[in-house]
Amino acid sequence: MSLHGPSTAPSGTTPRAWRPWAGLAVLALPTLLLSLDITVLHLAVPHLSADLDPTASQTLWIIDIYGFLLASLLIAMGAVGDRWGRRRLLLVGALAFGAASTAAAFAQTPEALIAARATMGIAGAAIMPSTLSLIASLFPDARQRGTAIGIWAAMFSVGIALGPVLGGVMLEHFWWGSVFLLGVPVMVLLLLAGPRLLPEPATDARVQVRPSSVLLLMGALLAATYALKDAASHGAGAPALLGVVAALVLGTAFVVQQRSASSPLLDLSLFGERRVRATLVSLLVSVGAVGGIYLFVTQFLQLVAGLDPLPAGLSLVPATAVLIATSVLAPSLAARIGAGRVLAGALAISAAGFVALAATSAGSSHWWVVAGFAVVYAGVGPVMALGTDLVVASAPPARAGGAAALSETGSELGISLGVAMLGSLGTAVFAARAGADVDGGLDSLSAVAAQAGRSAEASGAVGVAQAAFVDGMTTASWVAAALLVLAAGVTWRAFSAVRDRA
Repeated sequence: MSLHGPSTAPSGTTPRAWRPWAGLAVLALPTLLLSLDITVLHLAVPHLSADLDPTASQTLWIIDIYGFLLASLLIAMGAVGDRWGRRRLLLVGALAFGAASTAAAFAQTPEALIAARATMGIAGAAIMPSTLSLIASLFPDARQRGTAIGIWAAMFSVGIALGPVLGGVMLEHFWWGSVFLLGVPVMVLLLLAGPRLLPEPATDARVQVRPSSVLLLMGALLAATYALKDAASHGAGAPALLGVVAALVLGTAFVVQQRSASSPLLDLSLFGERRVRATLVSLLVSVGAVGGIYLFVTQFLQLVAGLDPLPAGLSLVPATAVLIATSVLAPSLAARIGAGRVLAGALAISAAGFVALAATSAGSSHWWVVAGFAVVYAGVGPVMALGTDLVVASAPPARAGGAAALSETGSELGISLGVAMLGSLGTAVFAARAGADVDGGLDSLSAVAAQAGRSAEASGAVGVAQAAFVDGMTTASWVAAALLVLAAGVTWRAFSAVRDRA
């Protein structure tokens, strides 16, 4: 039995058999790039930190602003594509992403890099929902569409796998900004091939994108992210409390507005399906945990284990190979034992990997971290592979587009919040353990390493800073493991309840 809705005949003439698959290859390019951009940036952090000297907060925003804007604008951009044209929006987004990537590559200040990353996030939000909705137009047959969505999702894993390797090669021979230039030829190819191979589905002039809805959603997410950052860095004080209150007020206003709107930006009735809620929780927590810990792992390999960029990138290949393998195996396993069991089991496996990372010490072999991270990825693969398909299949066909946007938003928002929460928590632990012993009150390991090369006094603080950094990483790992166990329980109960009613 197919997980997808019934097939519908495409409008117009039927394309040649090869054209939809060629179109899928074109749509896979930006998916690969957007995931590659995440991992390649983490590997470059120590190098851009040494060059631009950002504060710990600026470093987190350099990483986080991209995912935050992408997540908060996905739903709005999906509606823009329905009204204005999905292929047109995809090509405009590709052009903007290429230009912003070039600006990021040559940024001279932390502020300029943050601005370029923000533009990349906006452009990415235009690209992502367009790719998935165009796949639905290319493949009206449900079975082919399922295969195409699986390939589309797998490209995210391929991008993660290529990111550390390509980033390591670039950082070994060029400056840190070169990693951003990897996206430029990809976007040029998309701009050249897209008009020839991709359809332009009919638009719907009835779709409305109210600026107030977009601003309310963005404001709620920004306030929540700020509250997490401030609470982790300075404790649960007045600024963090103010951020929580603002997030609740703006989020409530958004929900009220969507319930009363004749053409809502987000169809809230989708949350009425229990499996949709559980799958979104799985995506949010699992991808968020990986996004939050990735920065620690890449910095550990370079700044604690002492690996050069290329060996550090190659060390992550086993983990990403496991991610791809489990992503490919997950659909067939779900068909045999049930998607809910696969999701819950995968989340538990990831939790075990984080427990292994939590047992790391400053003297641990880097292979211990590589092995623990591979176990984390073994669990994340099935969640990524099944997540989008399950959310889309759980919604009525007429609302499949909104469900797909929700799954993408859950993944991207998870990365953003994971970096904010786990990254800020690790930074807070580092500052508490090393702040009094590190000259100048340096609050990031990359900053200590940069100073060590300029000052004999600062070099003596590296050992203290490394131990404090590992303390921050292990604390974040324990928190991630606990969240994954909770998510596994929620997912198991949700899918069990559906089976009991069947």
